[in-house]
Parts: sequence; C-alpha cells; structure tokens
Amino acid sequence: MICLTTKLVAAGSIKEGSFIVVDGAACKVAEATHSKSGKHGSAKMRFIAIGVLDNKKRDIVIPASDNIEVPLIEKKSAQVLSVSGNTANVMDIESYETFDLNIPEELKDQVIEGCQVLYWVILDEKVMKQVKSGSE
Repeated sequence: MICLTTKLVAAGSIKEGSFIVVDGAACKVAEATHSKSGKHGSAKMRFIAIGVLDNKKRDIVIPASDNIEVPLIEKKSAQVLSVSGNTANVMDIESYETFDLNIPEELKDQVIEGCQVLYWVILDEKVMKQVKSGSE
C-alpha cells in the first residue's frame, strides 16, 4: 500500500497558518509575503515557517507560480497507558497499536494515565498535540 505524505500546491495559494515542507521538515507558515512581478522576473513568495517537530525557524523564497510540498496531516486519537518522564506510552484508539510519544512542554501537567490525547502523523512522525479528556 502506498502511503502519501505530501501533495503539491501552488506556492501563491499558501496562506499564513498553512503547513509546508521546507528542507524535508514539516513547518507551519508564520509569515507569507507576495512580491509583485518586476521588469526582470516573476512574482515571488517568501515564507517564514516554524518547524512542527523541532521549532526551528526557516526562510524560503520561491516563484509564486511554482509548486511547493504540503504535508498531509493525519489526526488520530490515542489513550495514555503510562507516563515516564517526558514520554507517554499510548495506544491508538482505532488500530490498538502501542508506541511512545514525546510530551510537549505545554501538556506535561495534563497528560496522565488513562487520558485521551490527539496526535498528528506528519511525514511519518507522530506528534502529541492536545489532551482530549481525563480518565472517566
């Protein structure tokens, strides 16, 4: 089975808040500026993007007519089985697959055994995004 992780989109259609792939890393666009075409060239798009996984700031300038890779983000739910330091062992609600997820700094006090979390699969990486509910 072929699993698509990205698609091509016209660079001119990318807005702030969108996701793009820069240097092989999935990034959220923090700033998108469009320069008009001049005497010697085509219109350009400048993106300042923050890495989803590493929080690194990346800057890219490309022609507005070119295509840019956009990551396909799969949003899934999982139940926390155990917490050890900065890592939570979770089980996917649908597939029952178990794996470890790093706990983001802003969620550390909310992630407890038995709670449900929302995680994203981006470019074959799994990232915890939010806590859905505590144990009932």
